[in-house]
Amino acid sequence: MVVMNATARRLLVPIGLVLAGVSTAGTQAFAQTSSPQVVEIPIDGVVDPFIANHVEGGIADAAEAGAAAVLITLDTPGGLDSSMRQITQAILNAKVPVIGYVSPQGARAASAGTFILLSANIAAMAPATNVGAAHPVGLSGAIASEKAVNDAAKYIVSIADERGRNAEWAESAVRDSVSASAEEALQLGVIDLIAPDVPTLLSDVNGMTVQVSGQPVTLDLTGATVTEDPMGFFAGFLHGLLDPNLAFIFFWLGLAFIVAEFFVPGGVVGTLGVLMLVTSLVALGTLPVQLIGVVLLVASIVFFVLELMHPGVGLPAFAGVVCLVLGGLFLFDTSVPGASVSWWVIVPVAAFATFFFLIVIRAAMRLRHKGATTRDQELIGVEGIVLRDLRPRGVVQIASEHWTAEAVKGTPRKGEHVRVVEMEGLKLKVEPVEAPASASTGPQGGEGTR
Repeated sequence: MVVMNATARRLLVPIGLVLAGVSTAGTQAFAQTSSPQVVEIPIDGVVDPFIANHVEGGIADAAEAGAAAVLITLDTPGGLDSSMRQITQAILNAKVPVIGYVSPQGARAASAGTFILLSANIAAMAPATNVGAAHPVGLSGAIASEKAVNDAAKYIVSIADERGRNAEWAESAVRDSVSASAEEALQLGVIDLIAPDVPTLLSDVNGMTVQVSGQPVTLDLTGATVTEDPMGFFAGFLHGLLDPNLAFIFFWLGLAFIVAEFFVPGGVVGTLGVLMLVTSLVALGTLPVQLIGVVLLVASIVFFVLELMHPGVGLPAFAGVVCLVLGGLFLFDTSVPGASVSWWVIVPVAAFATFFFLIVIRAAMRLRHKGATTRDQELIGVEGIVLRDLRPRGVVQIASEHWTAEAVKGTPRKGEHVRVVEMEGLKLKVEPVEAPASASTGPQGGEGTR
């Protein structure tokens, strides 16, 4: 569970409230039928403001539509403390029974997911799943302060007490990062049952009585129809970006494209880089980032730039690759479940970095330089006619074009012939010639002055 500082929270949470609100506004309504209705709301991936608003809105909509229960399926490594609290408050104050289910097999309810599972009226897990490891961490990857740990421990104990679950184990999950398999959690009184799939789960909980808004409610789920309430496309897209691998890719590529803009101007690559960098910063705000990882990634860009400025050495490029790989490995606190960059991502990015800087950018720089050089070489030695006296600057006609020119010697007058000896940007430097060059002095008609 990540504890955000105040600045990061102010930046991220309003974005989540606005954008995720779009998805909850479009929550799928289900028709009233004779069979009980169960609304399934998946929590898959990082617990962030987009997920929190979707879950909160989904529970409220299900209660208003008269659903028999809400089923929250969990497979999460954790997430933001603020988003977790928003979800648990929605569950604890729900006007409809809420079933928490860690599923499918191999899933987990780690960190913030532990709080969410324990807050449900009924807590269940599929075989080969686990729950726990809920110790708070800060955005820098450091363990959160003792004050934050105490606050989280008291909060999870109050949730466990409210639901009649093992408060002692819940507290140890926060303070000592303990974790439990489905079988261990059932034996410890952390969950209510183990079920291999949703139909079995609904059959097993049918007839159970739970407390909803202080009143006993008996679950009647015979022949229940399960309707999934997916996140809206836009909020789902943004939620999908909050992934350690994507955050790493977008952060490094954003920096690389911005730097590339300075070597090969054009605007497109630089704009793309800025968009990717901003997106990565939003994603990094929800993850346990380590400063050393950020420094290494920035250093990798610096080394690649040095290689571009001093080609052929090779050592800066090698150092850039090493820093990139180490930056990916140390970008996140790997003690937080799911907060790591895969080798299957780091290696391709390192290969792309080498190809991008040493081949693509170098080739673009050569072409750009060659284009400018070729233009200069084409004009050097070409003769033309003076259209406006050179005192020492005036206008000359070279072939069919008018150019601003400056005489390097003498004062050529209108109608006299000159030869190009040098080019500075869009200005020519010329010298007088004895005889006209017929191929270059013939009037070609009204071109604009350069």
